[in-house]
Amino acid sequence: MNRYGGYHVLCDFFTIPVLIAGSVVMGAGSAWSAPITFNTALPVAKNEFLVREQFIINRSSDDPTNLNRDRTAKAAVSVLGYGVNGKLALFGVLPYRDNELKLTVAGQRIKRSASGFGDLTVFGRYTVVQRDQPGRNFRIAPFVGIKAPTGDDDKRDAMGVLPPSVQVGSGSWDPLVGVVSTYQTLDYQIDGQISYQINNKANDFEAGDVARLDGSLQYRLWPRTLGGGVPAFFYGVIEANLIHQQKNQVNGQSNSDSGGTRLFLTPGIQYVTRRWIAETAIQVPVVQNLNGDALENDYIARVSVRFNF
Repeated sequence: MNRYGGYHVLCDFFTIPVLIAGSVVMGAGSAWSAPITFNTALPVAKNEFLVREQFIINRSSDDPTNLNRDRTAKAAVSVLGYGVNGKLALFGVLPYRDNELKLTVAGQRIKRSASGFGDLTVFGRYTVVQRDQPGRNFRIAPFVGIKAPTGDDDKRDAMGVLPPSVQVGSGSWDPLVGVVSTYQTLDYQIDGQISYQINNKANDFEAGDVARLDGSLQYRLWPRTLGGGVPAFFYGVIEANLIHQQKNQVNGQSNSDSGGTRLFLTPGIQYVTRRWIAETAIQVPVVQNLNGDALENDYIARVSVRFNF
């Protein structure tokens, strides 16, 4: 078995760092609710730094083949943002990954795993539409960035070079672009995002490009009425993530057991204060229209905390 052949090809779009998702965004010396699984168009205060730590568990075990594949990808994602001015914000995203794949080969259960820092993603977001009214505002902000191959993409075990789905890095420079919009009131916030990431070739392997359409509603659950002296807020969150990945290419040939379309519904909750946010959410797949014998997702769980200073 080589690096890409047979059961080795298990890459899905969650092995590719679309980790701009849920970037830290707090402005003007206060914290606002924000999407958990993707970006927002709310401003970052000038000369403020923003930090987010997010812990993600991505479990996939619904295998249509007799290999009984079971993949668990864990990540601790660090985000650093900086407000250049009221319109332009810059972000860097670096994950630490722990990937594990179990499968049955010739009647024997084997495990392949790797851990380490993954690929660094940097991007800028610029507000092009800003409409502020008493008690509400609306913004549209495109963003553009690139994923750099800072993570190891050639790790090995006793069986040889690990497959791409287990590697912590991709080995390729991958540009991304998108636009996000936000409508915010005192009671709720609505965010929407469309994005596209081009994945390039490395080590005779090219992951399929990824297109996303995301939506989020954050609704203030407590306190029900606003008044002086309230130090924090609870928000209920519901998000939808529609994600399509093209088929992977191996040695220039399309892999029929890769790529496809997934739709997730994501309930969550946020505790919001003036300077920090704590939150948790779980992405539940409701549609998985995948190609061939591609491995299906069970769930993606997220816990994170955000600070601004």
